[in-house]
Amino acid sequence: MSKVEIIDVNMNYHSLKGETTALRNININIEKGEFVSIVGPSGCGKSTLLNIIAGLIKPSSGTVTVDGEEIHSYSERLGYMFQRDHLFEWLSVFNNVSLGLNIKHEINSKSKKKLESLLKKYNLWEFKDHHPKELSGGMRQRVALIRTLAMDPEVLLLDEPFSALDYQTRLNVSDEVYEIIKKEGKTAIMVTHDISEAVSMSSRVIILSKRPARIKNDVPIIFEEKYKTPFSRREAPIFREYFNGIWRELEVNSIGK
Repeated sequence: MSKVEIIDVNMNYHSLKGETTALRNININIEKGEFVSIVGPSGCGKSTLLNIIAGLIKPSSGTVTVDGEEIHSYSERLGYMFQRDHLFEWLSVFNNVSLGLNIKHEINSKSKKKLESLLKKYNLWEFKDHHPKELSGGMRQRVALIRTLAMDPEVLLLDEPFSALDYQTRLNVSDEVYEIIKKEGKTAIMVTHDISEAVSMSSRVIILSKRPARIKNDVPIIFEEKYKTPFSRREAPIFREYFNGIWRELEVNSIGK
């Protein structure tokens, strides 16, 4: 598990029409093992911020560090899970999850044993020779997550990871993904438009304002011990309070107040 610090990050885009500020003075500390969600109005720069954290985009100013080490570009300490699973249809489940290791020429008896362990632990071993088209949407997403975990990142970045799934599947898969992340001891940062998803999965929800995005609020999310899964948390009395509070802040954003 690793600590992530986002320090005075600003992002400006330049065009022939002038300069547009996307992010302004973003400061976030994410402790080891936290699951933090970022929400905000459409187009405010949530995914831009996630890409800056990932090292895929260089900010105009500011820094991102993992355990004090500055992230300048792609780092193996960070794993990225996209909106779609991006599985290769012509590869088996096993070959999909081992793809990154193959590219790095790190497939050996030890890494194969680790992949076998992950697939067995998360009920996919019997499907190791299947192809993605033979899997449900939820199973595909689990395969995508295990492919990311196979590279042993310390921090997981999730960009709308369930948006391509139908509602019922999203509920089931959010439980499964949450359990996997917690069992593997990863720090997680998720961007989502879904307030319910953010509240049910997170230890904190960070609310961004409309563009130029700044941090409008940082909401700690605390449930009673008996509400252990994202699905069960949706039934907790305090869930509606969290949801309504975040909704109101986003509504104010949308009408420009």
